[in-house]
Amino acid sequence: MRVVRLSLRNFRSYPSAEVELGAGLTVITGRNGAGKTNLLDALYFGCTGRSARTTNDRELVRFGEKVTRVEVTTEADDGRHELSVGFEAGEPKRLMADGVRVERLLDVAGRPLVSVFLPDRLELVKGTPSLRRAHVDQVVAALWPARTATRRAYAQALAQRNALLTRVRAGHASQASLPAWDRELARHGIGLMADRAAAIDAVAGRFPAIAADLGLDGEPAVAYRPRSKASDPDGLAAELAERLPSDLERGFTQHGPHRDDLALTRERRELRAYGSQGQQRLALLALLLAEREAIAATRDAVPVMLLDDVMSELDRERRGRLVELLRSVGQSVVTTTDIEHVPGGEGNDVTRLRVEDGVVIADGAAEAA
Repeated sequence: MRVVRLSLRNFRSYPSAEVELGAGLTVITGRNGAGKTNLLDALYFGCTGRSARTTNDRELVRFGEKVTRVEVTTEADDGRHELSVGFEAGEPKRLMADGVRVERLLDVAGRPLVSVFLPDRLELVKGTPSLRRAHVDQVVAALWPARTATRRAYAQALAQRNALLTRVRAGHASQASLPAWDRELARHGIGLMADRAAAIDAVAGRFPAIAADLGLDGEPAVAYRPRSKASDPDGLAAELAERLPSDLERGFTQHGPHRDDLALTRERRELRAYGSQGQQRLALLALLLAEREAIAATRDAVPVMLLDDVMSELDRERRGRLVELLRSVGQSVVTTTDIEHVPGGEGNDVTRLRVEDGVVIADGAAEAA
């Protein structure tokens, strides 16, 4: 599945735009501040129903306007599909798939998978474990969509146990029902840990070679770091029971898969603490590419890669290797200030777009105004 067309109205800096994307590599050029990143965000928004840059949808509406709308046309073996997202401040977001309103685009079968690299995403490496846990769960969902039910079931059981802890701590409930919730939480927790471990195993074998190709030396590695040592529900339930006094004192569950982490390392040291920003960027890029390969090997689907300003900190050799990886399979959209920063970017098989102050220009012809 690939994205054929992107249409947007009143999205960030764009009054309107109509963009045709290539089946392979699409390169978007323009000066800093011209709107290249906004175009990538619009594509992500149209495919997922959320922004890659902000959690506040009001920031997506062009200044002075009230409503924004993004439409994405995709193409697959069974034909073309239409996805759309509309947002107006104070109103529920309107998500549509082939003309039918849906609750979540993420559940739509005719939706392309999307992987995005933005400079802001370095927080995935440098930030809190919760960001990395959420990312691992997204990889699980991309690899095995049906397994998302395990994470939801764990979250519901965790909320119930925490609510009971709060009532017991306040003297409004007895501890007698806590063992039952420990077993319920442990049952879903072991399943969640197994899913996360399997996902990272699928990525970990691919990560070192890709990272090295991009210039990250020192034995780069990625590993799943579960908080629990348990291998079965009884073991995890026992760990929860051991920590009950502390949980009652704090009023919430302090142990379990909701405290897991993902480690990106170089020379056996975590890049979060010991890596330079350049090394962290390379590790993040390698992680996304390794995940793309794992998903392509597991499913009949290759995520669309959206890469913003990724070439600026790579030398020509590494840029060339990255372009080779991007062109080897699937569809990719890359932004740059200079087409020469993308080796082979001037080839006939590359779709080229230029952005100038809210206007997208393809092959010298204005496509939006």
